[in-house]
Amino acid sequence: MKRRSLLQAAPVLLGLPGLSMAQAAYPAKSIRYIVPVAAGGGSDMIGRTVTDRWGVLLKQTFVVDNQGGGGGVIASQATARAAPDGYTLMQGYVGTHGTSPATRKLPYDAVKDFTPIGMIGGTPNVLVVNAALPVKNIKEFIEYLRKNPGKLSYGSAGAGSLTHLTMELFKQQLNTFMVHIPYRGIAPAFIDLIGGQTQAMFPGLAAAMPHIRSGRVRPLAVTGLKRHPQFKDLPTLDESGFKGFDAQQWYGVVGPAGIPAPIVKLLNETLGAVLRATDLREKLAVEAVEPTVMTPAQFGAFIVADIARWTQLAKARGIQLDS
Repeated sequence: MKRRSLLQAAPVLLGLPGLSMAQAAYPAKSIRYIVPVAAGGGSDMIGRTVTDRWGVLLKQTFVVDNQGGGGGVIASQATARAAPDGYTLMQGYVGTHGTSPATRKLPYDAVKDFTPIGMIGGTPNVLVVNAALPVKNIKEFIEYLRKNPGKLSYGSAGAGSLTHLTMELFKQQLNTFMVHIPYRGIAPAFIDLIGGQTQAMFPGLAAAMPHIRSGRVRPLAVTGLKRHPQFKDLPTLDESGFKGFDAQQWYGVVGPAGIPAPIVKLLNETLGAVLRATDLREKLAVEAVEPTVMTPAQFGAFIVADIARWTQLAKARGIQLDS
């Protein structure tokens, strides 16, 4: 992305009505960007890639603050408690603002305690099976499940994770049964899937790509309403008969509740300019993430809907993880 085009895309706050002197000068210092995972890995890469370009537009540096632990609770609390001045933002994702609020009692309100800034993008989940399983497509897998009730198990990255809830949604719509085996992360879950201890899983596409390409697991379908550009021959669950079946590992930007509207507008518009750049799409393709531009209102509504959807499923399936 060229620096000149970035700078030309940036809106100017100075002169807008209803602004205090401090707001008009925003941003006058570096911006803290909390990423709720340890340094390294896909989520961290996404945050650093986006903020490197975003900082050029805003003429300020983003300081990435990795706060892993607690499934995003630590980072979410730190963000919610920060001053609502636009100088503390967080990379919220489906865990902090989707599945966890649906399955746990949290020390923060995923809607009321935050200001939605905008979506970054998402990657679908993919139904994969052990390569030795005698099925080649989603139809054959369904037939195999029905002929072997209760004999198959599936792994997940942990109880209440997106990988868990997506498979429960699949089981609910299919009215079938598979034993759930939760793991501490997606890596050990893949080890047992490849080894045949489990037979199926619904990981994010980014985590599954190296195993799919090596032939160690077989992909059957992706979530979402359209095929993924990196796997155009892989059907969606929607077109395979599971109408409206959607689940994705999404990432977005939130701040503490109460950030002034003009600052939110500036942040959203500059984030949108970053996401529209061709080179960013190429960078995020490593994580199979499709950039998605939303207004703050659209992103806020998306979060509310995502929490409601997973909450409804969790109640129906009896998934409540509070001790």
